[in-house]
Amino acid sequence: MARPWTTLATVDTLEGPLELRRRGDSDYLIMIDGRVLMNSFSRTSEEQLSTLSLAPLGTIAAPRVLVGGLGMGFTLRAALDVLPAAAAVTVAELNPVIVEWCQGELGPATDHAVADRRVAVTIGDVAKVIAKARAGAYHAIILDLYEGPNHATQSINDPFYSTAALARTAAALAPGGVLGVWSEDADAPFAKRLAAAGFAVTTHKIGSGGRRHVVYVGRRASAATSPAGRP
Repeated sequence: MARPWTTLATVDTLEGPLELRRRGDSDYLIMIDGRVLMNSFSRTSEEQLSTLSLAPLGTIAAPRVLVGGLGMGFTLRAALDVLPAAAAVTVAELNPVIVEWCQGELGPATDHAVADRRVAVTIGDVAKVIAKARAGAYHAIILDLYEGPNHATQSINDPFYSTAALARTAAALAPGGVLGVWSEDADAPFAKRLAAAGFAVTTHKIGSGGRRHVVYVGRRASAATSPAGRP
């Protein structure tokens, strides 16, 4: 007999009710208007997003990292597990209740990632954080957002995945910096825009069998290889 889900908290949002549900002692769901946003038992692609995105940083002693979207905190936890002690991680999360859940009920699942001394959480739109960032502010930007790039994000005004948005992201990255993007499905037009924005792109399909999520890793050219030697 399947174990039932228990609703632990519900918050009204403009998109519908945002719910935290639990089954047993360790299975969690976050839902919005009846749709599953994320769960705690299928998180490999989110963890690989951090691992793959941060690997190119190599031996940078004090990397500056921006994570867009806190979710249940598994992307953040995976980042903290590979980052050095002197790293500085900014997490941009739109909904303060998500932060509260990660500080409370969900905290043990990530060894209380949001409480790590390397982490600063800002409530707001990560697109605005990127747009306001000084040039070269981050060594890595990791976007773990609902669905990721797809046919609905092809608009020239898309705040995350359009040509203009990618140009802003490139400007916010240090030479050799990395943009990591989680996607529910492969999106070839996005990969082309990412390459056109000056990133060396690798595409990673995560999982085996059934539906496989995708991680895009784009590395900005280093100063030595940029046109005219500019960062």
